[in-house]
Amino acid sequence: MKKNSVLNIKGEKVGDITLNENVWGITPNDAVLYDAITLARNSQRQGTHSTKTRSEVSGGGRKPWRQKGTGHARQGSTRSPQWPGGGIVFGPKPRTYNKKQNRKERVLALKSALSYKAQDKEIIVLDNLNIDTNKTKDMLTILEAIKANKNILIVVNELTDNVILSSRNIPNVVLLKADEISTLDVIASDCLVITEDAVKAIEEVLA
Repeated sequence: MKKNSVLNIKGEKVGDITLNENVWGITPNDAVLYDAITLARNSQRQGTHSTKTRSEVSGGGRKPWRQKGTGHARQGSTRSPQWPGGGIVFGPKPRTYNKKQNRKERVLALKSALSYKAQDKEIIVLDNLNIDTNKTKDMLTILEAIKANKNILIVVNELTDNVILSSRNIPNVVLLKADEISTLDVIASDCLVITEDAVKAIEEVLA
């Protein structure tokens, strides 16, 4: 079983926690992980891009000049793709980018992402994240004390107003509940800051 130090908000070690090997210590499946990330990123795309074909652009109702005798190449419409203002060939049209992945694969992908975080020692476990103020500088002080930097994912079991308000203006911090965590969120972060309660909540679902 994997062990990880438990810190308080001052950065002091207050104990150890045993991480479930079935969640934090599996052999990551890169193929499933890739599919999960692609699915998550595709779901963020609107797919509303659209271009007009030659039948949709305005104008071009008649032949610009007669077929023969002008010295020009023959043309049937001023809205052919080679003309300025003409239609677009094979341009994007509205579509959905949704992919499908079954539940077992989604669970495996999340376990793989968490296991990578454990392998790379990018997990900081806190005994709790109870703070008395909602000031951004106090959250920054906590993150500095626990040596969390770069892109930080904070996972808690229950959101409080003080935690939400103190972290929302920090550009490199994402705050989530344990039941909202996703594979993309974990992979996109450089440091996973998680409370003991959140660890247990995740293990209850994934183990």
